[in-house]
Amino acid sequence: MEYAIIAAGEGSRLAHEGVGLPKPLVKVHGEALIDRLIRIFMDNGASAIHVICNDLTTQVSEHLSILKSEGLNGRELPLDFTIKTTPSSMHSFYELSKHLGNGPFILTTVDTIFREEEFSDYVRTFQQSTADGYDGLMGVTDYIDDEKPLYVGTDAAMNITGFYDEPQGDNQNDGAKYISGGIYGLTHQSISTLNHCMAKGMSRMRNFQRSLVADNLRLRAWPFSKVLDIDHKTDIAKAEAFLGK
Repeated sequence: MEYAIIAAGEGSRLAHEGVGLPKPLVKVHGEALIDRLIRIFMDNGASAIHVICNDLTTQVSEHLSILKSEGLNGRELPLDFTIKTTPSSMHSFYELSKHLGNGPFILTTVDTIFREEEFSDYVRTFQQSTADGYDGLMGVTDYIDDEKPLYVGTDAAMNITGFYDEPQGDNQNDGAKYISGGIYGLTHQSISTLNHCMAKGMSRMRNFQRSLVADNLRLRAWPFSKVLDIDHKTDIAKAEAFLGK
């Protein structure tokens, strides 16, 4: 399984709140966010891990360089990384896509916090879903603590029917219950949609996801109990409380 991590954001809100480290190096329970994801991916059969970070600081790229040469906790890593500042997460994905093979892959943002055991179940379900002919399995959650959540519409079988900026109704199967968790399991067919989005001058991952639906790709939603993002200093404590020890 190939994995990819978008770690190219500026983390400006954290910086303004006094957090001195770039977001990928912010620690939760003493572990940098980027290290946590890489460790979890290795525990879930990573054949390759692709990362994009920005060129606004050398701290993240230097950290990744050390990981690539020395490994993580004694484990050699199938790691490569791209250094480039991009205008949106979709542009970051596009840069990562140049390094992906032709098989299925899982993409996340660097600050996505989830329970490890749930992620392992998600990976197994994604592998089965692709075998069943699905083009993607999107991690979703009904825990909403996001300033601008992307709502995910589903039918009774958890097939995705749309992505929305606002809730679309009152029942659990029409876009009111779930939001995107920033965890995307996709087949290589999705790259064609991504390329078309770039050619049209589009940006933002949510517009890419809408384009997947418009292109009639078969997508399912997989519910995590809770997914957190580290956007503010207070989110670090929330993440540590959620994960426990």
